[in-house]
Amino acid sequence: MLQYIVRKGDTVRRIAAAYGLTPGHVIQGNPWTADQPYLFPGQVLFLPSVQRRRYTAQEGERMRDVAALYGVSLEALEQLNPGISPDGFCTPGKTLVIPMSEQSAVVHLRGEYGHSELEADISLLTNKYPFISAGTIGSSVLGKPLHLLRIGSGRRRLHVNAALHANEWLTSPCLLAFLEQYAEAYAKGRKWNGHSPEDWFNNWTVWAVPMANPDGVELVQEGAGPWHPYRRELVEWNGGRRSFRHWKANIRGVDLGDQFPAFWEEEQSRRGMSGPSPRDYGGPSPLSEPEAAALVSLCEKAPADMAVSLHSQGQEIYWNYRGYEPPESREIAERLALAGGYRAVALTESDAGFKDWFIMKFGKPGFTVELGLGRNPLPLEDFEDLTLETGQILASILSQ
Repeated sequence: MLQYIVRKGDTVRRIAAAYGLTPGHVIQGNPWTADQPYLFPGQVLFLPSVQRRRYTAQEGERMRDVAALYGVSLEALEQLNPGISPDGFCTPGKTLVIPMSEQSAVVHLRGEYGHSELEADISLLTNKYPFISAGTIGSSVLGKPLHLLRIGSGRRRLHVNAALHANEWLTSPCLLAFLEQYAEAYAKGRKWNGHSPEDWFNNWTVWAVPMANPDGVELVQEGAGPWHPYRRELVEWNGGRRSFRHWKANIRGVDLGDQFPAFWEEEQSRRGMSGPSPRDYGGPSPLSEPEAAALVSLCEKAPADMAVSLHSQGQEIYWNYRGYEPPESREIAERLALAGGYRAVALTESDAGFKDWFIMKFGKPGFTVELGLGRNPLPLEDFEDLTLETGQILASILSQ
């Protein structure tokens, strides 16, 4: 039994992933973690020793068959089972030790996906694919950089942002994972699900802001411990609740989805929120929050031909805004919905969103994509499916 001292940023899922365990293993050894919404630095956990997976070889089975079954390399399998030829047949009934699954992709979930995971993956991706450029468009309330990635050399521009709402953080790795798949296919000169990344690269430049609300994401995942500069205010705005899993706003209790200058006053009147809250408070004025202001500044400096804001959940695509949208918006939305298995929906009585402002400001097609189904934060188990759906929707735009 290993003794582990919790550090800032630790969660049950992150610790489990780091030690090759499941969250259930951690909770089993520390039952109190099931009732405590967050871990706090200094707490002591007892972690069980890692038990290797084992497999009983079947008649006529080769080592490469077992490796393929578990998604591991022949070399790793041979290291744990010395004396067995990787190209030969297994002895029926022999017990084989199976290594931990290998991750070939840069972007994968190691528990919750927060700002530190994003920064680490951006560094790896830009080193691996030098044609991806990285920068920042500003900083959050707490000073975290708002990262920007750019890929492609085309004349047309596509703007994509994710995690504007804090508890919708799974949209961030979904966007980043698709960009990695795009980059890998382009570098190797191959197709992506029947599409041509080379054509994407030559025709479009993608400007992606993968985590527009990093302070809020951190709050949802890690809570507001004694170290947090807004601890007292956050607990008050949260109605005294210890868990912030439901939190959508930024760290000042402003809903960034209601921050944009598109009939902002009407949206605030409709919402009826007079002060900071986990959701639906649009702030003291449009663009009062640095995260929303940074997105507007980026779009004004580099106007896009189309924009997508990734949210969750609902499997719907919103495409209209008060008649300001161009005529082709409905047709594009229906095509995107077909690609992702979603519904194209025309919204009414909804204002002050990023998509609303983009359409009204530029007269170009803008879309809010609600990824997945369920309750936010969506379960990590949905990540692979959501990444594919994200890719299919964005690929439908880039293939125009």
